[in-house]
Formats: sequence, C-alpha cells, structure tokens
Amino acid sequence: MEPKLVLALFLLISATATSEYTRPPTRKTLDFSRPSKSSSHPQQVHISLAGDKHMRVSWVTDDKSAASMVEYGTSPGRYSNIALGESTWYSYLFYSSGKIHHTVIGPLEDNTVYYYRCGGGGPEYKLKTPPAQFPVTFAVAGDLGQTGWTQSTLDHIEQCKYDVHLLPGDLSYADYMQHLWDTFGELVEPLASARPWMVTQGNHERESIPFLKDGFESYNSRWKMPFEESGSSSNLYYSFEVAGAHIIMLGSYTDYYEYSDQYNWLEADLAKVDRNKTPWLLVLFHVPWYNSNEAHQNEGDKMMEAMEPLLYAASVDIVLAGHVHAYERTERVNNGKLDPCGAVHITIGDGGNREGLARKYKNPQPAWSVFREASFGHGELKLANSTHAYWSWHRNDDDEPVRSDQVWITSLVNSECVAEKKHGMRKILMGP
Repeated sequence: MEPKLVLALFLLISATATSEYTRPPTRKTLDFSRPSKSSSHPQQVHISLAGDKHMRVSWVTDDKSAASMVEYGTSPGRYSNIALGESTWYSYLFYSSGKIHHTVIGPLEDNTVYYYRCGGGGPEYKLKTPPAQFPVTFAVAGDLGQTGWTQSTLDHIEQCKYDVHLLPGDLSYADYMQHLWDTFGELVEPLASARPWMVTQGNHERESIPFLKDGFESYNSRWKMPFEESGSSSNLYYSFEVAGAHIIMLGSYTDYYEYSDQYNWLEADLAKVDRNKTPWLLVLFHVPWYNSNEAHQNEGDKMMEAMEPLLYAASVDIVLAGHVHAYERTERVNNGKLDPCGAVHITIGDGGNREGLARKYKNPQPAWSVFREASFGHGELKLANSTHAYWSWHRNDDDEPVRSDQVWITSLVNSECVAEKKHGMRKILMGP
C-alpha cells in the first residue's frame, strides 16, 4: 500500500475513534510564517530538569554538522562553562527532521538566572532554575495545540510567576504532520527556553503506523525527559524532584497492568519517596480517572484499576490529567468514593487545542466533583510550605489574575492517612 494511502487511512481511523460530542467553533490555527535563518541557527529551544541541579537544553538545527554544545554562565555574554551533549534525528514517511540536540548542563545553583547559547552561536537565552525550598509554583496546562486559544494560554502563563511548567500530554497536535512539531517548538520557545517544561505523552503523540512506524518516535526524539535519571527504561514515564515535591509522570498509552515495566517502575519509585524530604507527592498522566464530562468516559478505568491502589497506599496528594477538553476538580477520592486519604484529581486538558471544548457534563454531578467548567485556560499550583498548597484555575476569557476556581489543599504528609497506609504500601510492594 502506498504511504500516502496508509497515512490517510489512519487519519480516518483516528478521526472516527473520537468520543461523540458536538465541538463548538474554535479559534484558527496560528500562522507560522517565519523569516529564513541560517542552517546552524538554534530553533525550538526548550529546557527540562535532568536530575539534581542539572538541566537538559534541547534544540534543533537544519545543519546536521552543528555541535551539540551549550555555553552558559551567570552573566550576559560571559560563559564560564561549556557542556557537550548528544543528538538524534528521525524520518517519518516523506519528512526528515533536523538535527535534534540534547545537552545536560550543571551542576547549577538553585533559584539562579543563567544565560546560555546553543551550538556556539545564535541568540543568547536566559533561564531560571527552580528554588530548593518552598514556596515553589507550577504552571499547568495540557492539550495545548497551536491555535489562537493556545497563544492566549501561553500569554496568561507568561504573566504567572512560575518555576516549572507541567504538561499532562497532547503537545503539538501534529497528528502525523511532522512539520507541526517544528512550528509547535517555535511557538513555545519563548516560555520553554526560560523555565523547565516537564511533559508526558498523550494520544496525539502516538503517531504509529502498523508495519511502518512505532508510536511516539517524534515525541521521544524531541522531548527527552529525565527517565534515565529516575531509573526508568522509557521516556514515557519518569519522576523528578523539585523544592519539596516528588512528581511522577506516567504513561496512559504504554503498558500499565500489574507486572508491566511501568507498573514495576512505579512500585520501585514510590518505595524510594522520602516524605521528610519531599512532603508533597504529585502524579501526572493524560487520561483522567475521575471525569464527569461526557467526553472520553471510562477511558482511564483500566489504568485506574491497576495503579490507583499504588497511589492510594503511597498517599499521593494531587493527580493532574488532561485529555478531556474542559476543567474539573474533585474532592479527595479513591475507588470512586469520597475518601479523606485519597488524592485530589484535577483535569486540565483545555490549553487551546484545535478540537474545541467538551461542553457536555453528566448529571447529576457526582459527589466527588467539586467544580467543572468548559473553558480554555491554565492552572497554577503554589506549594506554600510542607503542608499547604494553593491551587487556582484561570480562564483565558478573564485577565490572568482572575481566578475562576481556587482552593487551599492540605498535604497528607502529617495526616493519619500516611501512618495508616505505610503498612498497606509495604504489603503491596512486598506481598503478604
């Protein structure tokens, strides 16, 4: 079968497999006309955390001979350090990527501004490392895409004084059209080159073609996360720590059943969490487990059945998900019921995708659902100290300082839940 016919077939299958609900009109896809640049010019620059006191700088060049080198220092134009990294590239049907560079820099001082340059030339960039202690603020927005709503979300986030961006899947919405990965990289570069973006995969990152292409090749090539640093064998799930929080990024679209590689890694990772060092325990993945929207109902049930007991036994505080193009926040919940020792689940898959909002909710509203709204926007999570966090939800229709939903969340770290469940966690990890 011709490659074009294969691509058309799978795009059709993908389109017909989506949930049946009426999507409202959306803002147009952005125009990405750009002046031509030299082949060695760094493009799509973004940074991510890469282990204790280290950052990974990623970028693309058209020049396949360009060096994977980053010069950096604490003063503009003065680079006291040089780091060399690795590079990769991939082909996808009729598309060939540029040279994709990944270079780890560090050790870096906490809460410090660094100036850096990629490949020995091009513009100077500026980043700020996260703080080592509370308070720390996370911006959260999933299902971004590349529309006018995406730009509005990014504009709002830019006004937020955040330290790390958390993205629970569905980045570029390239959906097989590989040039859209390039335009997405250019779109988010102003923010993603200045603060670490920690991402996990969604369904729009799959891009698999049976017998021709495995899934997630584009995503894994471009958005390398600290999976090796966290003992994972896959870029689709990993963990990291920042300023008193242990954050676990899971994969909704890789095996999660008991005894799978991801399940075994999650068990081991949770067993290593020190709540004295990181009193907050957060988890992100794409498909929500608690969802009262009519869109994507029950899609997360199997993963929840397999993994929720692990998260519950570990006293996870907050779970963040995307996929559903609307906002929803729950009470603490476990096994479908209100539970003071369960996690707060927040769905925030409404960063600006081209598919529009999911406006239809199920009624009556479940007891565990506190606030739900079909709007584009972003969330902000400020961990004020070891016991209290402030969550706020910001609609794009409002100014960024306006909070449509807000709540103080108390960590489970000093609660009876942790003491009661320590034995349960040991039993899950070690057996009867």
